[in-house]
Amino acid sequence: MQISDVNRGIHKNRKRLRIGRGPGSGRGKTSGRGHKGQGQLAGWSAPSIFEGARMPLIRQIPKRGFHNRYGRIVIGINVDDLNTCFSSGSVVSPETLRTAGLAKGIWDEVKILGDGALTKSLQVSAHHFSAQAREKIVAAGGTATELPGPAPVVRNKKKASRKKPVVG
Repeated sequence: MQISDVNRGIHKNRKRLRIGRGPGSGRGKTSGRGHKGQGQLAGWSAPSIFEGARMPLIRQIPKRGFHNRYGRIVIGINVDDLNTCFSSGSVVSPETLRTAGLAKGIWDEVKILGDGALTKSLQVSAHHFSAQAREKIVAAGGTATELPGPAPVVRNKKKASRKKPVVG
């Protein structure tokens, strides 16, 4: 390698390609759009799934199941996990669960489940509690406070047509 080859091919301030400026420019006549076809016209852009003449892959793959766009993701955490990660008398909230590494990933609400034993008194606040979990927390001398969840999703319903009352 020569020292003169170091910056060869690197153009910091490259000039814009001016198309449609005659045959001498190398991009004249059809201006790089080819002959005929839908791509020659101004304003045409292919959709993201466009694959030329063949059936797009997204349409070939079968769709199965139901995907709820408005569903909430609820993460379940057992009482036994709280017993191992928190000391007695500590406050357990969704934020502290995330910092402790128990509530990982993406979720909207936290539910405390009753699997395992609880020997420490904890002040647990979560969105939901199972009946066993609530009993075990209270029996250990702690408190279980329920947090309000996110606002419910309101779907658009067809409004009844309002007719003007007939006067007379």
